Amino acid sequence: MALRPVQVNIKALDDSAVGRFWAEALGWRAVTGTPGVTTYVGPGHADGLVWPDPAALGLDVVTVPEAKTAVKNRVHLDLATDSRAHQAELTARLHALGATPADVGQGDVPWTVLADPEGNEFCVLEPREIHRDTGPVAAVVVDCADPRAMARFWGGAVDWTLHQVTDERAVLRSAKGVGPYLEFVRAPGAGTVPDRVHLDLLPYPGDDQAAEADRLRALGATGLDVGQGDVPWTVLADPEGHELCVLALS
Repeated sequence: MALRPVQVNIKALDDSAVGRFWAEALGWRAVTGTPGVTTYVGPGHADGLVWPDPAALGLDVVTVPEAKTAVKNRVHLDLATDSRAHQAELTARLHALGATPADVGQGDVPWTVLADPEGNEFCVLEPREIHRDTGPVAAVVVDCADPRAMARFWGGAVDWTLHQVTDERAVLRSAKGVGPYLEFVRAPGAGTVPDRVHLDLLPYPGDDQAAEADRLRALGATGLDVGQGDVPWTVLADPEGHELCVLALS
């Protein structure tokens, strides 16, 4: 039994606008679901949308009534580039799409920190060999107090391979060696405001959603009420309070 990360969920006041931004930023397609509720953003395929994608995490943008606060998100995306020229070109294109510079205390670093039109922070990385085959999203980065504890929980929760674990960082990636990395980075004092960005996990065919949610609770997850009401997915929090959802098999 194991779960697979299938998409990054972003809460937004205007799901259509944020969905369009990320679709254009990543070169993906925005597929509108229930009007005013979600916009699914995923990699394009010649023969139509494939979900879950075998080589990438999609983005699911969900409407909420609350705007993002000034507090930095605990989860953000790192975007990959293949040269310094590509980094500069992508940064300029993102500015034209509505991104703005963001200061999260990064100081003098080789990557560029931006925010999407609703203030969700993300990074445009300098070229790195490790990200040459990830696609446009290099990594989903999670601030945490204890990367080793996160590695234990998430390593047991999902079927991804643990590539690195230290006191400062834990790194996982799909066992198939495709798509983005999942990185847990030590950030003492990271806020505990409700997450605007989180991971959605999906059982494999034949596995039971409720049993998988119970397995996560046994690993240290707890139930979480974010006002979701009666929905077909299960909302949990990992041992450091990061929101996650266990989706139902359709």
